[in-house]
Amino acid sequence: MTRTPRHTGSRGKASAARKSARSAGANGARGKDRAAPRNTAGLAPRAAALELLGGVILQQRTLAELESDASFLALSPSDRATAGRLARNTLRLSHRADAMLKPHLSRSPSMVIQVILRMAVIEMIESGAASHGVVNAAVSLAKQQQKSSAGLVNAVLRKVAEADRTPWDKAPATRLPNWLRGRLGSAYGNARVARMEEAHSAGAPLDLTLRDPKTADRWAAELDAEILPTGSLRLRAAGQVSKLPGFEEGAWWVQDAAAALPAHILAPQPGERVLDLCAAPGGKTLQAAAAGADVTALDISEGRLARLEENLSRIGLKADVVAADALDWEPEQLFDAILLDAPCSATGTVRRHPDLPYVRTAEDVTALRDLQFELATRACDWLAPGGRLMLCTCSLLPAEGEDLLAQLLEVRPDLQADPLAEAWPSKWYAKAGGLRLTPDLWPEHGGMDGFFMALLHRTS
Repeated sequence: MTRTPRHTGSRGKASAARKSARSAGANGARGKDRAAPRNTAGLAPRAAALELLGGVILQQRTLAELESDASFLALSPSDRATAGRLARNTLRLSHRADAMLKPHLSRSPSMVIQVILRMAVIEMIESGAASHGVVNAAVSLAKQQQKSSAGLVNAVLRKVAEADRTPWDKAPATRLPNWLRGRLGSAYGNARVARMEEAHSAGAPLDLTLRDPKTADRWAAELDAEILPTGSLRLRAAGQVSKLPGFEEGAWWVQDAAAALPAHILAPQPGERVLDLCAAPGGKTLQAAAAGADVTALDISEGRLARLEENLSRIGLKADVVAADALDWEPEQLFDAILLDAPCSATGTVRRHPDLPYVRTAEDVTALRDLQFELATRACDWLAPGGRLMLCTCSLLPAEGEDLLAQLLEVRPDLQADPLAEAWPSKWYAKAGGLRLTPDLWPEHGGMDGFFMALLHRTS
């Protein structure tokens, strides 16, 4: 379920202002409904990346939303992939790019020129692109956006191309916004938050969940993947998902290792009635269906459910897919197990969604927190006596995890938190019960998304 929180006060005014600005890109760049530029010397994907970054930084729109715009979809698949990758790398590594640029700038340029410079530096250093082509493309973009700055862009980037990369290597990670960093610092300490920021800058590898866990050795060999301690496969080198071995035959689906744990802990059994509440995009639905459960997958978004149904078809699994608002919907029967991955700030997924710090605010968390509690109490009413509830959020904030669990247990005396049957690393356990995962954990494996999860059962 992706219910939109209600905004009030200044937050609502800011939202309205952003809507009125959506016809403009970065500092007045191409509007979202105009045709994409011709791909002259690779300019189209770079221009599209600039448009994406303008939408995130200036309009506080998510990359997922921007990538559904008509102008972006008009690009070729390869250009879309290139633009999306460049935009994400720029958001993730802007601190390193700025460290390389600082010695060559006497004053800060305009925002759009700053973004063009960052993109170019990241292409040259992170992606290893030839400096000649990158500089020429950046100058062309500058001429489109702010012609008077084209000479500056050319001169600065040529100096960067010849410079030592020590500033890049020594730059601290991009800091989270103050409203979020302060809350995380109170919960975990500033030193640990700094390690999370380093994990965010490193990005996220590609994890897969197998339909049949017994085939792990085979697919690890075919995919050049590591078998993680939790059973997920982690690819050593990313590639186009649809071209990877096992995709067409439905042997696996993409799912972060941390996101796969809630359904693993819930342990659906063959024949059990299981509800995946707020199900899209459907990784947990697939896990429950693969275990042989009778699964109902409910979400408010028909578009996101379409993707879930595509995955069910590809994997060869079945579920009853329902498009409805969980706050209005009523089941015909009670469930043996319910999985609620509640809508949240998604602050645990910044390493794969680097746009989130630009589009989330403290006001969002307040509205989402009320929705989480409402959904959780409603789900409790749908549990059969003895039934199990997996409550989880992909948030780093205790308000959306430990505090939510404590509030739910306080108002629902018929609920009891279950000890987790498996022995997980001691650092994973939350004081309030359940697991608290953060991006700085598992550094030897490449990190994980942030999650909170707790297993409860209904006693009466």
